[in-house]
Amino acid sequence: MEFDFEALIQTFKLEAEENLGRMEEALVALEDSPSDHEILHTIFRVAHTLKGNAAALGFTGLTEFAHRLEDCLDRLLKGTALAGSGLITSLLKSVDAMRDLLASSLAGNFEMLEGHKELLQILAEESIVIPPVAGVTNSAPRATLRSSPGRRKEDVQEWSERTQTLRVDIDKLDRMLNLTGEIAIARGRIRQMLDELKGRSGEEILEVQHDSDRLFLDLQELVMKIRMVPIGPTFRQHARTVRDLATSSGKQARLEIEGEDVEVDTTVVNLIRDPLTHMLRNAMDHGIESPEQRVAAGKDPCGLIRLRALHDTGNIVIQLSDDGGGLNRQRILEHARTRGLVTKTEMNDSELCRLIFEPGFSTAEKVTDVSGRGVGMDVVRRNIEALRGTVTVESNPGAGTTLTIRLPLTLAIIDGFLVGVAEEKYVLPLDVVVECIELPASERCNGAAQGVVSVRGNPLPYLRLSHLFGEQSTDSLREQIVVVEHHNMRAGLVVDALYGESQIVIKPLGKLFQNLHGVSGSTILGNGRIALILDVLSIVRGVSQASESFVAA
Repeated sequence: MEFDFEALIQTFKLEAEENLGRMEEALVALEDSPSDHEILHTIFRVAHTLKGNAAALGFTGLTEFAHRLEDCLDRLLKGTALAGSGLITSLLKSVDAMRDLLASSLAGNFEMLEGHKELLQILAEESIVIPPVAGVTNSAPRATLRSSPGRRKEDVQEWSERTQTLRVDIDKLDRMLNLTGEIAIARGRIRQMLDELKGRSGEEILEVQHDSDRLFLDLQELVMKIRMVPIGPTFRQHARTVRDLATSSGKQARLEIEGEDVEVDTTVVNLIRDPLTHMLRNAMDHGIESPEQRVAAGKDPCGLIRLRALHDTGNIVIQLSDDGGGLNRQRILEHARTRGLVTKTEMNDSELCRLIFEPGFSTAEKVTDVSGRGVGMDVVRRNIEALRGTVTVESNPGAGTTLTIRLPLTLAIIDGFLVGVAEEKYVLPLDVVVECIELPASERCNGAAQGVVSVRGNPLPYLRLSHLFGEQSTDSLREQIVVVEHHNMRAGLVVDALYGESQIVIKPLGKLFQNLHGVSGSTILGNGRIALILDVLSIVRGVSQASESFVAA
């Protein structure tokens, strides 16, 4: 039997990354419970496992580093060293060093760098017991991790238990998902042909088709479940982020997590990490006050940051809240006026809060390693919208700020609303469709590309999709307005025909078409033709801006 060394290397890489993440989480927890031997044993076992696996592959640098790290951890286990804040910081740096050694070993460089040796020397020096002075406590800035209320204490020891899991190549899952999409397309074509048949035989065949529909939906649900993973591990990774930010800024904070068991598509998990990091940095820098300020305000000197996940009507909702000072509305407004973003003398809370997501917008008085360049929250908005999601912010002066992200559970299949414009069909995500109404006869006659109509006494700006995509209208006697809403902005899209709801399998656009205005993807209809999926957010923004100019003129 031929030995697959490449597969072995890949397995080692995956296990090492998981173990290093587990060690990082445990070290943050150890800082809060330095005498917890279960956590210490978990950290030691991870280091020992990593050393043994690296040695088996001949990764000498990583093996030696892990062995020297074991010596330090052994002193902690025996009680001849104390897990103080300084030592925890160095141990966390050792996790970063082992990640570097892992990457260099996989690239063919098995030796330790000089910086790694210096870190080992620091660890050896710091793991020497200095008897504590009576009455003196460690007041160094720190961040701790709290699990959801109601979780058993034993659940904190989950790092030491390996659950039975099956690793599946993401490419294989994507292929399975693509196959189910192709089945859906073929099924739609068969249904359309069967619907056109007349007589009893057609009805009988259609009944058989309905049975195959149920089987297909079961298969589709199974494939989607395979891709679903708990959000908890992603949340827990940010305990290190909070700790490092608290240490660098001289603040204190603890991270609480709720909804660890909520499951989402693995693609969503991978793409949500960066936005969460930017949100945490913003909360630590602009939200959480210094310990002195918090005490003066009657608060706990240690701030609270809470990450929460829940399911809501087919979406996943992620909330990041802090109990800091809240948004400084006056400073936001002043900076917005200085940059020419607003001309109004007054703005409501919703409009004011949206300003923090503008590119380059920052209220920081100076540029630091954490903030000041106005990049973070802009990245959050762009990344979330790229996932077909929304992000909103609520803030109470002196009580804190809450950022709410709403995302689809999966990025592969959506419930769509099919509309017709001339000879073409387009898809609107069903969750943004509010209602459908008939375009007034007076508006049909003028044939304008855009305008404003009154709906129950309220103005509604609208846009003809035929003009947006250069289609030749069919001069329909009954044009329809599909009212859509996104980010509290409402607009109407005028179409020639309504075809109703349908489950849509999303096909990504090629590189040549990725920057098309108003289009986010495509799908294949039952008749084999391609239909574009509309980017409602960009269309609504364009309609809203045009309507403001129209009214001002």
